[in-house]
Amino acid sequence: MHDIGKNIVGVVLACNNYEVVDLGVMVPAAKILEEAKKHDADIIGLSGLITPSLEEMTHVAKEMQRQNFKAPLLIGGATTSRVHTAVKIAPGYTEPVVWVKDASRAVGVASSLLSDTLRSGFLAKHQAEYDEVRARHAGKKSNVRMLTLAEARANKSKIDWSGTTPPAPGRLGVNTLRNYPLDELTRYIDWTPFFITWELHGKYPAILNDEKIGAEATKLFNDAQAMLKRVIADRSLTANGVIGLFPANSVGDDDIEVYVDASRGALRTTLHTLRQQDEKPPGKPNRALADFVAPKDSGRKDYVGAFAVTIQGADELAKQFEAKHDDYNAILVKALADRLAEAFAERLHERVRKEFWGYASNEALDNNALIDETYQGIRPAPGYPACPDHTEKELLFTLIDATKNAGVKLTESFAMLPAASVSGFYFSHPESKYFAVGKLGKDQVEDYARRKGMDLATAERWLSPNLGYEPE
Repeated sequence: MHDIGKNIVGVVLACNNYEVVDLGVMVPAAKILEEAKKHDADIIGLSGLITPSLEEMTHVAKEMQRQNFKAPLLIGGATTSRVHTAVKIAPGYTEPVVWVKDASRAVGVASSLLSDTLRSGFLAKHQAEYDEVRARHAGKKSNVRMLTLAEARANKSKIDWSGTTPPAPGRLGVNTLRNYPLDELTRYIDWTPFFITWELHGKYPAILNDEKIGAEATKLFNDAQAMLKRVIADRSLTANGVIGLFPANSVGDDDIEVYVDASRGALRTTLHTLRQQDEKPPGKPNRALADFVAPKDSGRKDYVGAFAVTIQGADELAKQFEAKHDDYNAILVKALADRLAEAFAERLHERVRKEFWGYASNEALDNNALIDETYQGIRPAPGYPACPDHTEKELLFTLIDATKNAGVKLTESFAMLPAASVSGFYFSHPESKYFAVGKLGKDQVEDYARRKGMDLATAERWLSPNLGYEPE
């Protein structure tokens, strides 16, 4: 779970006279419930950032039911939704389970749940909404036609490799970039998500002149600029990164072999991709990331890349602010670190395209084009729509030795530490594009588990949001 949004919720509730017990991040269910009993909690809140959090939330709800809890359960975070809460989490707990869209709504929800006069009306409306969500979900699910895996593979992206010579990187292997200059990254910052972190919704720079929130957004932006100048000057934040470019070819429709060197005689690792399996309109393919790498049997020598970047020092600096009871600047530092990590990923991708790989050496794009990602090539990340399995992150980290070379660690649930970190793969083909894998049939999940040497139950756990069927 990500603690920026959680911290904002905590501050908002505390400012409205709620006592908040913050247990931190990645806390086991047993510890959460033990502390809830100890403090006689009126409400329990869970926040989730990555896919495994969703399964953990479901587990917590069932444990609360088993242990006869009566406290309402609030659900929030980047990966959560009203649909997932209503369909997957709420059925496991007979007491109220409420999805809270953002921090600004936390006080209203908490007040309604704890009010003698507002509770019954709030819950009646809430129950009706969730019943409707579950009914719509069931209807939508029944209307989606899933292809068999064989049918989906037969409709893969149609790329003519016979007339293509994949561009070879100028230098193969791993490159580390330690203590990267922060001032070089500032022009690559996408500020729109920064404002969203603070529940200010609008596109930068227009948000600064918004009639309703422009003044507040401008003040926040000025504070962020001042903090940015400070961390650059005193070097309290450090940028470290690593990239790797390797010979590769796709094999067996959905996998990518990555080779040790240009001779392609020895295998370094095999990456596994998932294919869209819902029926597409005529002319639209069922994509998998492996489609964008030349098949081994085509005779074409292709390549893939991998990267990991991180901004270190944010947690330590935030703790200094927290010690002074300055929650605002503590959250500001973490939010800035997140933006700098994304900016670092953007800058390195640009350098890969123009220098390290060099397939777009003459690229000349303005900042808007960079933010809108209108350039050639993609950098999909494990755990995101085109590559929803977080466990592929382990292969990525091994490929470039991200922990040694960049100082990024993986937790047991494949979250990255420090939190202000970004990792992913590089694909160069002009037709490569981002897409959402979507729902998966059991035949593909079984095949995927076999290819990865993973038991079916484990594969289903990691792919749970994408399952188009109910596991046994």
